[in-house]
Amino acid sequence: MIDLKLKQFVVFVTFCFLFSCKQDKGQLSKISAVQLQIDTSLASIDSIDTFVKPFKKRIDEVLDSILAYAPKAILLDDGNLNTSMGNLIADIILEETKPVFRTNTSKEVDFAIMNHGGIRAILSAGNVTARHGYEIMPFENYISVVELSGSAVRELIGFLISAKKPHPFAGMQIVLDKNGALESVDINGSPFDENRNYFVATSDYLVQGGPSIGFFNQTVSVTDTGYLLRNAIIDHFKKVDTVSANVDDRFIQLN
Repeated sequence: MIDLKLKQFVVFVTFCFLFSCKQDKGQLSKISAVQLQIDTSLASIDSIDTFVKPFKKRIDEVLDSILAYAPKAILLDDGNLNTSMGNLIADIILEETKPVFRTNTSKEVDFAIMNHGGIRAILSAGNVTARHGYEIMPFENYISVVELSGSAVRELIGFLISAKKPHPFAGMQIVLDKNGALESVDINGSPFDENRNYFVATSDYLVQGGPSIGFFNQTVSVTDTGYLLRNAIIDHFKKVDTVSANVDDRFIQLN
């Protein structure tokens, strides 16, 4: 009898425990929000301003220090097939990546390419600062070197011709005939050879996006340089007294 009562007591306690642990599923009945206006009516907090001030001062000093001078504006819309700003950035990528890639791999970069939309600002005439580097390239994109087969480079050239946008490149020349058909392609001053592989410096964004944005449908290998694209731009500004670029004959259509 005692065992029976004990068993009944254990069953009762277990039932109470399970009942107490049961959680009813609640249903959302209302969502409310308050819009906070961020404007000059908000008062600053002195303690925070005092704490931030020396850091902001130092950052502004670094960003606004004069690195070079641009005698005229370098633009993104001053050409149909290539632009002065696109040419500048592509040239910088090629020039700054070559020694890094050579040191790491003992191989040579053949040409460089970027997407037109990846360059987010022009360079106005006047003093050139590190802040301009952040305006031109606000993204945390690194330079990668992609190894492409000759057939893949052929596809890339076809994309550049059909894109109808001045996607920047350097180290390569594309010439179209008067009807828009491909006339010739030179890479590093030599005729394009579809039987060899080429090493192409570019943004890791384009490597990751690949076919979805028209670039790099297939790759043989990818080498990450660990070199921020923005840093390459700023490093170039530090090396030169005068920053200049023009629309040229790297991508043209014959009359």
